[in-house]
Amino acid sequence: MNLNKLVQAAIFAAMAIGLGFMFMLVPNLEFISVTIFLSGLTLGMGYGTLVGGTAMLIYSSMNPLGSGLIYITLLLGQILAMAGIGLLGSISKQFLKIDNPLACSIVAGGIGLVCTLLYDGVTTFTYPISAGYDWDETVAYAISGLLFTFMHLVSNAIIFSLVVPGYLRRISQ
Repeated sequence: MNLNKLVQAAIFAAMAIGLGFMFMLVPNLEFISVTIFLSGLTLGMGYGTLVGGTAMLIYSSMNPLGSGLIYITLLLGQILAMAGIGLLGSISKQFLKIDNPLACSIVAGGIGLVCTLLYDGVTTFTYPISAGYDWDETVAYAISGLLFTFMHLVSNAIIFSLVVPGYLRRISQ
């Protein structure tokens, strides 16, 4: 295990957790996903996955608005989804090697949509399982959250399209 990468992973995890707590009262605005994505982009598959799972475990378990420990299935879904976003960060490195800034922003925004769909899809179906909903209630729950999901998709697409290209420019200097 590389000590330098481990320290960088700890910094990314701490940043994701801190940003999560900082923006937790602002609906549909979160920087956890993009931070975890950047960790995978920077540190690679293993560390990106580790950062995603660890950051979400700590953030969700210690959230004062409602601990994820109450709904273990939801917590596991959140951890797996964020670990997947870290994994997607490492895989996306090859797609973001674009010289055109506009094209890079569009690709990054599209990746942000995919990451958000992954997270929202997993959590939309793991919460009802945790709460004991049947299939009809789960579908109703998913439909009732479509506006929230849409707003989360839009905000993360914008965040990814702004943050990821800027980050890539900074690390390439």
